[in-house]
Amino acid sequence: MNKIYYLSTCSTCARIMKELRISTKNFNCQDIKTESITPAQLDEMKEMAGSYEALFSRIALKFRAWGLNEKKLGEKDYRKYILEEYTFLKRPVLIVGKNIFVGNSKNTVAAAKKAL
Repeated sequence: MNKIYYLSTCSTCARIMKELRISTKNFNCQDIKTESITPAQLDEMKEMAGSYEALFSRIALKFRAWGLNEKKLGEKDYRKYILEEYTFLKRPVLIVGKNIFVGNSKNTVAAAKKAL
């Protein structure tokens, strides 16, 4: 089963889900605000993406508010912060078969569309 990690209050996530015709019928949909990401889920995403840094959002408002922009972060830090605060997960994260698509860039969305 394909899976998407998204934020239901995010208009970008909603737009991408509509564009890719993602629904609960063809995807396991997890709203990361109401259903937290588990360490096992994050570790699975990391294995597919190659690093926790690839899953980490530097544009999250809390990135600067928490002073993380002034720190040198490592893989353990990225993992810790994503598990602590859902906004640090780059969204949406789509898992289609053995492929992972992270974020909302045009290229990422186009690649996901092609995989579907």
